Order: sequence, then structure tokens, then C-alpha cells
Amino acid sequence: MPTLDRPEPPYLQIAGRIRDDILSGRLQEGDAVPSAREIARTWTVAMATATKVLATLRSQGLVRPVRGVGTVVDRGGLHRTARDRSAASARTGRIYPPGHYAVIRSAALEPATERAAAALGLEAGAPVIRRRRTTYGPDSRPLSTSTSWFDGALSAKAPALLVAERIVEGTAAHAAARLGTKIATTQERHAAGRAGGEEAAELGLPEGSPVLLGRSTFLAADGTVVEYGESAALPDHWVFYEYTTEDGE
Repeated sequence: MPTLDRPEPPYLQIAGRIRDDILSGRLQEGDAVPSAREIARTWTVAMATATKVLATLRSQGLVRPVRGVGTVVDRGGLHRTARDRSAASARTGRIYPPGHYAVIRSAALEPATERAAAALGLEAGAPVIRRRRTTYGPDSRPLSTSTSWFDGALSAKAPALLVAERIVEGTAAHAAARLGTKIATTQERHAAGRAGGEEAAELGLPEGSPVLLGRSTFLAADGTVVEYGESAALPDHWVFYEYTTEDGE
């Protein structure tokens, strides 16, 4: 029988377990989540607590009620960040949940842009590996487009980065493994912005449409930047984080 061991209200503990199943892909888009009655029976909690579990998941944009079916997974309004993909890779060995996939549009050795060079600790114009991809949802609708850069010196140890094919475990994890290390920290920044010509074309939007911009930096334990990435995602897709504070405020 599942046990509750975190110092949180039971309904938050249970919601957290179900949320983990959704974010990791163990529960897929459209899958039914446990009903309030099932939650109450499985976790030995009151119906009022079980009802709060489902209400919490709805407020987080992870599920929706369907007449005659119950409550089902609905990730349509969520944006999977680099942090989400890294966590999924560590848990499951794959960076996308079932039904989601990426198309690698290009992979080549190119001169570094000023921003990519600065992020990687290189001189502007230094050779870097540049990979560009578009990510799609279960309905084959484009959800986001992104570009990753790696130090060009990595091409000898990780030639797969120069091939326009998917790397199942994710590029950051793959590159780190070839360097004999692991990704220890992922830094992310997000801002509202507008789609440039390339982003607009890949997302099927008019140029200048509002998008969610992201910049991600993947670091090894010694502080080495393994990968730097930039992305643009559809509007009205939320980034979800959960954290606790010691003073509870």
C-alpha cells in the first residue's frame, strides 16, 4: 500500500504522486486518472481529501473532467521545459512522453553566434555544433522549436550530435556521457517575446506572433557548460514549477 511520508497535507502528497506520473509520461494524454473513490480507497483518506486531490490537479492544468468518463490527463496547456526533459531523461531514459516527438531539422558545425559563444565560454565565431529541432504533440501539432549549441571540440567524442537524427536520451545527457560526466545543473530563463521568421514558420504562426522564449544552460558538476539552448513555444502554454520554502511564505 502506498505510504505518505512528506510533511505536507495528504491531498498535496497524493496530487504530487499523480502529477509525477503525468509529467513523466507514465500517464499519457487522455488517460483516466484515479477517481475520488479510487483515491480514497487506495490511500485510505476521506472522500473530501480525495476530491481536493482532483481539484488541485485541475487547478494546475494537468487534468480535465469528461462527462461519462471521469477525469483524464490534459497536458495541452503545459510547456515541457528543458528542466522537464532532463528530469524525464534521468527517470526513464527518454526525454519525451509517449505521443510527443521531435524532428531534427539540422545538425552541423558552424561559427558560434555571439550569445552562444558567451554561454559556452568560447570566442565569437569559434566552431560549434548547432542542432535545430521542432517538437510536436500527439496530434502532430508543433509545440515548440529550439536550437542547441555545443563546443565544436565535442564533435570528435560525440559525432552523433552532427547527425540530423534524434538522440533518445537527450543531447545534453548524451554529450555529458561522452565527456565522462553527468548533467548536474540546468539553468532556465523564460520571457514573453515574438516569433522571428524561422520560429514562426516552424510553429505555423504569423511572424511576430507572441511566443514563450526560453534560454537553457546545462552544466556538469565542475561547472563546465555542456549545452546551451534557445527555444520558442506556443502562447498559452504554462511552465509548471513546484518548490517549498522553510518559513512557509
